[in-house]
Amino acid sequence: MGLEDKLPSGILLTTVEGVFGWMRQASFWPATMGLACCAIEMMAFGAPRFDAGRWGQEVFRASPRQADVMIVSGRVSQKMAPIVRTVYDQMPNPKWVVSMGACASSGGLFNNYAVVQGSDHIVPVDIYIPGCPPRPDMLIDAMFKLRKGPVMHHPIGRHADQLRDEAERAALAAPTTLEWTGETP
Repeated sequence: MGLEDKLPSGILLTTVEGVFGWMRQASFWPATMGLACCAIEMMAFGAPRFDAGRWGQEVFRASPRQADVMIVSGRVSQKMAPIVRTVYDQMPNPKWVVSMGACASSGGLFNNYAVVQGSDHIVPVDIYIPGCPPRPDMLIDAMFKLRKGPVMHHPIGRHADQLRDEAERAALAAPTTLEWTGETP
């Protein structure tokens, strides 16, 4: 009973956000944030065996101003945390973060004062990849989930900035999962 019933066949109806989402998901340009051994697996993701270029993701950018996905691979030390945040802040919007490996996601086996217990304490993370180290095909799967989820349905227009700021504030204000009380077990 709507407009779509009265249109001749072969006419495609969509929204502007849908078109932008479709175009955006076809070309990820990841920023490299290889901090430890998981970076080797991230490099294999772009190598000929796994060939991320088949999906438009082979262009790893060294400049954050040209990237839209940050792959944090490996443990984040307290000294490196401000640099990770600076690179994230320099990326243009919209931007997404993939936390690759147990160390980037939760600190891994490094439960001490020198390692941040999860990169979500520094930047808002969209996808977590478990494993030590995770395989490149796990990174491929995470990229596909990121493409079909937040990237494809990301809002545009005047409310996009407000929604992004609210989501970042909520992610960074979340309580930590493990806090050191100073007592030994």
